[in-house]
Amino acid sequence: MSVTIKSEREIERMREAGRILSKVHEELKKAISPGISTMDIDRLGERLIRSYGCIPSFKNYNGYPASICVSVNDEVVHGIPSKRRLLKEGDIVSLDAGVIYHGYHSDAARTHAVGQISPEAEKLIQVTRESFFEGIKHAKAGNHLNDISSAIQSYAESFGYGVVRDLVGHGIGEHLHEAPEVPNFSQNCKGIRLMPGMTLAIEPMINAGRPDVVWLDDDWTVVTDDGSLSAHYENTILITDGEPEILTLGHGI
Repeated sequence: MSVTIKSEREIERMREAGRILSKVHEELKKAISPGISTMDIDRLGERLIRSYGCIPSFKNYNGYPASICVSVNDEVVHGIPSKRRLLKEGDIVSLDAGVIYHGYHSDAARTHAVGQISPEAEKLIQVTRESFFEGIKHAKAGNHLNDISSAIQSYAESFGYGVVRDLVGHGIGEHLHEAPEVPNFSQNCKGIRLMPGMTLAIEPMINAGRPDVVWLDDDWTVVTDDGSLSAHYENTILITDGEPEILTLGHGI
């Protein structure tokens, strides 16, 4: 699949998909508290997405059984919601969600504190978010994809964190995953030249320990190999003639 340049009509649909997804994330953040089950979070997320006339991007995607990926503590991504999994004080939880609006996807992830968390966990969440913004300083027409990747890696690693290698960001549009892949670590090549109209899902996945991950027996849930905490922060962005436009960012979360 080649990298697509979106038309103004397509961009408008993706803007609306992004606006709706940012609202969903704001509502989910309010619901995070000790005692809530990961299944409750998923059900709320799906209800919100459908209330805006959208379809959850993830529901039944390649067989994934839920609308919201809910990943707790050492779970990096793709945690499967369960009514038996209750969030506890001190946990961190990553919520990854996507919506389809008139045939176009948006994709975004946030990691939240559950009640009071340790300073170390708080720092990991903060640095993961900051690494995204360090990356998109380079998301400008004329730059290359690897400029984004290298900036994310160097920022996260400056704090001693591990940058996950086995999972990457991606292009997005009519399909949830489009070309190009967007690594969060430096490549041996410059990568594609960025052009106005490209839409990318940039998503640092950062571990407090080593970068290595393993898949659980459910074939979805990815966890840190060393049991360390992991955080995830993602937005869908648009490359423009000037600064990148973040399509899924509402009220700073």
